[in-house]
Amino acid sequence: MKYAFIQAREARLSVQRLCEVLGVSRSGFYHWRGRARSARALVNERLLDVIRAVHERSRQAYGALKTWRALNTEGVRCGKHRVARLRKLHGIEARRKRRFRVTVEHHHTAPAAPDLVRRQFTTVAANRIWVGDMTYIRTREGWLHLAMLLDLYSRRIVGWAMGERPDLALALGALKMAVMHRQPEPGLIHHTDQGPLYSARAYRDALRAHGVRPSMGGKRSAYDNACAESFFSSLKNELVHHCDFASREQARTAIFDYIECFYNRQRLHATLDYQAPANFERLRGVS
Repeated sequence: MKYAFIQAREARLSVQRLCEVLGVSRSGFYHWRGRARSARALVNERLLDVIRAVHERSRQAYGALKTWRALNTEGVRCGKHRVARLRKLHGIEARRKRRFRVTVEHHHTAPAAPDLVRRQFTTVAANRIWVGDMTYIRTREGWLHLAMLLDLYSRRIVGWAMGERPDLALALGALKMAVMHRQPEPGLIHHTDQGPLYSARAYRDALRAHGVRPSMGGKRSAYDNACAESFFSSLKNELVHHCDFASREQARTAIFDYIECFYNRQRLHATLDYQAPANFERLRGVS
């Protein structure tokens, strides 16, 4: 294991220094490297290539467990501990999370709606509970704001809108897309925080017009809207924090690709038994 570790890093660090740190001799390392590769080493080498491919396809979002699940889905049979060991040995790590904040403008608001979800973030069918929120993305041109709605059944983003300002039109744009695409039956619960945009009378009127029941978590409690917060955390960690967007349009394109091509259709979700939202819905007949 020590010799393999040295071999994986000798292009960046001197063999002598690595041997000193790990307490092995250079002659022993060169003798080991000169031997014929074992069958297990060859298998590990091929597996490592596939692990790296999954790592890139997942936008460096997966840890060892999700990587192993993705490999199994592709028909690659291997142990999860071997995957974890190879990832660690070769420095393959998921992108790290960073904290973020949400800001919105103040609007004339109605009283807060009751909390109909109460942190029960599962449901038995599609279009029973949607959760929503808004965040912002930095570009060299200025802020780009994103509003979204997520279906708790499949974790799919069912509606989203982007714009220069975090205004009522942005929130209504995400709602309009979700209603148009999903055509929910009356009684759907729409859960958000107590942000002024979602409390605005015009927004509540739009919910009422579609037979949607508003629900809101408590003030200053991120846990009451944890699934929406989790999506934004994934978006920032897996895309935004690693990009320097020259313009809002560049950010729009990248975020559209992340939501529609990756998050909804490719990204494995632990809560869905490691399936992507679109596949989860397809297998259950959600139109």
